[in-house]
Amino acid sequence: MTLRRQFSGSTFFAAPLVAIGLTISIAPPARADHCDDLANQLKNQIDGLKVGITAANIIYLSHPQAKELSLGCTGRNYKNELYAKQDGHKPKPPFLDLVGSATAIIFTLPKDDALTGATRCMKRMGLLRGDTIKMRYRRLNFECNRTRTEASITVTRDTDE
Repeated sequence: MTLRRQFSGSTFFAAPLVAIGLTISIAPPARADHCDDLANQLKNQIDGLKVGITAANIIYLSHPQAKELSLGCTGRNYKNELYAKQDGHKPKPPFLDLVGSATAIIFTLPKDDALTGATRCMKRMGLLRGDTIKMRYRRLNFECNRTRTEASITVTRDTDE
């Protein structure tokens, strides 16, 4: 009994080349990061907002109404995060408007709802409830803190929502 050759020489060498060609993937076209897109949307839609440096998945922003402002990108426990700090014990309406506008753009919800959540969180801080408030509103997590000289707010959305 003899074994017969079923492939010709050129087919025998072409088959591995085709397999190698299929395993090499072509890189997708270059595209900006989703977080960079959000930062550019914020810059284009909020007057006076400037985009700063990016470090460790955090984009630092600046605005005249905020002492500190940053956009955190996808972490282990959250999709996006907005952090804003202001000088002063009691938050001013322009600061709350800035936080509401940025929250509405980042988390794609109406500005009225974002402003309501930020305002409720900031107003709950006081003598009876303390200087740190955590609350949920419209599937967003709000955490407000204050000291004698400044007030801050952090807005996040969980990864499973």
